[in-house]
Amino acid sequence: MPRLCALCSAQRPILKRPKTGQQICKTCFFHVFETEVHNTITEAKLFQPGDRVAIGASGGKDSTVLAHVMKMLNDRYNYGLELFLLSIDEGITGYRDDSLETVKQNQKEYDLPLKILSYNELYGWTMDSIVEAVGRKNNCTFCGVFRRQALDRGAAMLGVDHIVTGHNADDVAETVLMNIMRGDIARLGRCTAICTQGEDTIKRSKPFKYTYEKEIVMYAYFKRLTYFSTECIYSPDAYRGHARSFLKLLEAARPSAIIDIIHSGEACEVGEEATKELKERKICKRCGYIASNDLCKACTLLEGLERGMANAGITDRGRKQLEASGPTPDGLRTIPFFQMNTDTPLDSASSTPIPGQTVDARIPAVVHVTAG
Repeated sequence: MPRLCALCSAQRPILKRPKTGQQICKTCFFHVFETEVHNTITEAKLFQPGDRVAIGASGGKDSTVLAHVMKMLNDRYNYGLELFLLSIDEGITGYRDDSLETVKQNQKEYDLPLKILSYNELYGWTMDSIVEAVGRKNNCTFCGVFRRQALDRGAAMLGVDHIVTGHNADDVAETVLMNIMRGDIARLGRCTAICTQGEDTIKRSKPFKYTYEKEIVMYAYFKRLTYFSTECIYSPDAYRGHARSFLKLLEAARPSAIIDIIHSGEACEVGEEATKELKERKICKRCGYIASNDLCKACTLLEGLERGMANAGITDRGRKQLEASGPTPDGLRTIPFFQMNTDTPLDSASSTPIPGQTVDARIPAVVHVTAG
């Protein structure tokens, strides 16, 4: 007698859930996948009716499935959300330019407004030009810092209350492992938070916090979603890759290792001695974004690039060399001033984007700072 689905006992199973080991049919898989994400959202109380929510859209499997599921759950359970797609163009030829075509296809399929903001538009540099200047050793540092600020700035242009990203359970577990391997106990105490928000940043959350990467891939495959599957050409040397490889070995031996690591991170209580290492939050005197020094990380990195001192924002030694090199030269490119609750009009006839169209909210051109 053929084996039947472990949940409905009516149809033949077509997959084995990596998360639970259950052999289930496609219909039941869709149901449990969507229900688990819905439960994560409701139990964490991520949204309120009327929230304007930007979905970080890269065209990859995680963000594509997130856009599909967010739109579907919003309609099914009447969350009352106004959804947008927000994409960051890092300027990586042969990777991001291709994946953005997938995002534009997603825009048409889901009928959601889309805003694309580029590094070149915001910083005057693309990742291609940054890698050419600094090499591949520390390029992910630049991209991570620039991307985080770009997401906040893009969200501010859209006037949204909330950004959701496709970070999944594997990503969260990798971050826990990375903080342990680096001995970064202060960050270990907060890296498992499903939702983060500061006074000067837009609320962010991870609806896929407990969702396995393998199940996201399976969902995208069986739903026949349009997504871009190529990995970033500059990421193979990233430190996160070591944590990812280790996590895969753990998962092979014990499939529950991913969730177990997340729960371990959630259970960590960080003492005052560890949190003393965290610097007091400030406002960048140059661009108005959050910072731990007089200049935010992005402004420091950008100034280092402009002055041919790429390590200025990466190491303490580099930052001291930058400070010792004298006043900022005239005509140096810098980042437009940040305003979280911007009133920038997004359309000539309306203050909100038009569904199904790409938003073309303009930001000031990259400006120049004078000495002093």
